[in-house]
Formats: sequence, structure tokens, C-alpha cells
Amino acid sequence: MDTPNALRSGWASRFGFILAATGSAVGLGNIWKFPYITGIHGGGAFVLVYLLCILLLGLPIMVAELLIGRCGQRDAIGSFMVLEGRKSPWRLVGWGSVAAAFVLLSFYSVVAGWSFDYVCKAATGILHRGNPEQISGLFGELTASAPRLVFWQALFILTTVGIVIGGIRGGIERWSKILMPGLFGLLILLFLHGMFSPGGMQSLKFMFVPDFTKLTSRSLLDALGHAFFTLSLGAGVMITYGSYLDPEADLFGLSFRIALLDTLVAMLASLTIFSVVFSAGMPIDGGPGLVFKTLPILFMQLPFGKVLALVFFLLLAFAALTSAISMLEVVVAYVIDEWGWRRAKATSFGGGAAFLLGIPCALSFNLWEGIKLLPGRTVFQSFDMLVSSYLLPLGGLMVSLYAGWVWTKEREKPASCRLADSGVLFAVWHFLVRYLAPAAVLLVLLNEAGLFS
Repeated sequence: MDTPNALRSGWASRFGFILAATGSAVGLGNIWKFPYITGIHGGGAFVLVYLLCILLLGLPIMVAELLIGRCGQRDAIGSFMVLEGRKSPWRLVGWGSVAAAFVLLSFYSVVAGWSFDYVCKAATGILHRGNPEQISGLFGELTASAPRLVFWQALFILTTVGIVIGGIRGGIERWSKILMPGLFGLLILLFLHGMFSPGGMQSLKFMFVPDFTKLTSRSLLDALGHAFFTLSLGAGVMITYGSYLDPEADLFGLSFRIALLDTLVAMLASLTIFSVVFSAGMPIDGGPGLVFKTLPILFMQLPFGKVLALVFFLLLAFAALTSAISMLEVVVAYVIDEWGWRRAKATSFGGGAAFLLGIPCALSFNLWEGIKLLPGRTVFQSFDMLVSSYLLPLGGLMVSLYAGWVWTKEREKPASCRLADSGVLFAVWHFLVRYLAPAAVLLVLLNEAGLFS
């Protein structure tokens, strides 16, 4: 059996870890996806189901991933080899996680580049000119231009590389302490403005007064799926970040704080967006185009709309960047631990490779729109389906099975893995990760495969 890396660098503080891990969880899914799926599924009842899924599914798997990383003290692949041996088939779970993070970063950087473009549009005034049809058409102009998409994708990747290359303390932790407070500050500013707008009270009622008649089987499955994806589970992120934790860290407490902050961002972002939409008298179920097509028009109809639009897209860019940092670190940690490369070389290699893989995804919106990698799906859509529908849920399923069935309580008691000392809390976690979490993730997998369509 391999031994943990005693020379591995770690977080300077647990507060820094919480900010970095929360930054990983907080991404485009919180500010872009969660509001529109909440709007589609009718608000309050969907939110309640989502919160239960976070508590009963997301938290147990997060604790399991952090535990694997802390005990292994290596990357997502190396941690399984430390715990089970170099030739153990469980290392394949780590391989799947690293692959998921790498492919996810490649196409995520394309979408994240859109937020950079809209920050510039808002700052230079381009977003404030023309009629609603012209403002809405700006998004189509962006996606139709291959050079612009590749440029913004490259700039986003370069920014991510510039942060990760600084290491755990000097790069990820340092910038998380800047980006995350900035993100929360911008979000609270927008939220307070929204609550004092004409649509403020209506957005609160929509989000927190449940109407269970609007719940469908699809609502339940979407809540389950998003609760899983929003916490960066299945991509090796929490295993990698957990490997930098000290042995005394309270995994239950840290996981709860991360999930709480991540959920808070999703709630505040949704309330903000819904207050804007309700103030303008627009339908709440606008779908995926809500952020880039509808919101810019609505901001222009509000007092201080130009400033609000700039603040919102800065928020979106910050959220995208904090998530991308963690995706790249999964790849970088693997290359450093298993190949022995220095951080600068490993980061440049990982970021460059992700950029090259992402170019076909950018081109699939324009020049390569007619190329279908999977039946009826562009390259971008195919990559998204591969990661979101299969690699991430499969990784989460295997982690829950490993933590629930392979690891025995006796193996969890050594000083480096002080989870079993938590008494009743450990027993509850062990039950959830052993029975409920695998069943729930299996439902997500079957749903994504189209069994319930």
C-alpha cells in the first residue's frame, strides 16, 4: 500500500479552505441554472425539495470525498491508490473524476467567457444601447463569432492558470479570499436593491411559499440532480481539496458550512433575478436564456440599471472563475503527484490542454454547428452530456458505495481519518452514504439516461 505524502502543502487556514471549497461549489449553476429551473418548476415547493436533497444526498457524499482526500493525502487518483493499493480497481473512480474535471473545464471555459464579454459590454455601455430586440440580439452575435468566443475562452483560461499557478496558499487560497468576499458583496448589493424594488415581496413569496400542486416527478429529479451537481461532487474536487486539509479538521462542520454558503448564494441570486423579472412584469419561467437575453433588457428598465448590469455580470464572472480554479487544480494535483512535475509546468500543461479541447466546443456554436459528435448533439452538447449525465453522477455513486460499503468503521478510526469519533453524527452519515445516497444518485443516472422521460 502507498503512503500519504508527508511533504504535501496545505491550507493556511480552515477559513481559507471554506472559501475555496465554497468557491468551487458556487458557479454558473448557482447564478444561471438554479434560478431558471426554479422558475420552470414553480418556486417554493421545488426549493423545499432541493434543500432536502442537499441535506440528505449532497452533504453525505461531500463528507465522503473530503474523507478520502484527507486520508489519502494525494490527488483524486493517488488517494485511492494510497487507500487500496496501486493496482486496485478503485483507482478507476479517481481516473473518472480527473477526466470529468478536465472535460468540464474545457467546455465550462467557453460559457464562462460569455460572462467576461458581458462585463465588458456593461462597462463600455454597449449593453445599454439600442432597443430590446437589439440588446437581446447581442448574445446571438457573440455566439456566432468564432474568434470572439475563442478569445474570451482563452482569456478566461489564462486568468484561471494565473491563479492556480500560485499554489494552494499563494494562489487558490489567496484569491479565494478576494473573489469570494467580492462575490458575496456584489450579490448582497443586488439582493438588497431587489428586495426594495416592486417585485421584491413577490419574489420572496414565489421562493418560500410552497405550492405542492406544481411539483411533478421531473421537478423531484431535477432538484435531486442539481443538488448533486452544485456541490462539485463527482469531479474529484473535494477529494483534491480534502487532501490539503490537516488531520484535525472537522469534516462534518466544514461540509455543512460549504453547503450552507453555496445554498445561500443560489437563494440570493434567485431572489435577485426574480425581483427584477417580477418588477418588469415578465414571465418567471424564461428558461436558459434568462441571464444573457432577458436580464440585460430588464436592467435597462430599472433605476441605476447600467450599474446593476455591470455588478451582476461581475458577479457571474467571479462565480465562474472560482469554480474553474477547482477544476484545474484537480488536473494539476494529479500531474504533480503522479508525474512529479513542478506546479508551473503542470498548471500550464493542464490549462493549455483544456483550452485546446475547448476550442471545438466554442466552434460548435458557429463554424462547426453542423458537426454532431453524438446523435443530434453538437460537440459542446456532447461534452456536456458526457460529464453532467454520466461521469459526475457515476463518480458520486462510486464514492458513496466505497465510503458506505468498502471502508469499515475500523479503518476509519486511525488518527489521520478522525471521522468515526463523531458518534451519532457518524452513524447518521454512514447510513445516508451507504443506503440513501447511492439510491438517489442511481435515480439521477437513470433519469439522465432517459428512463423517466
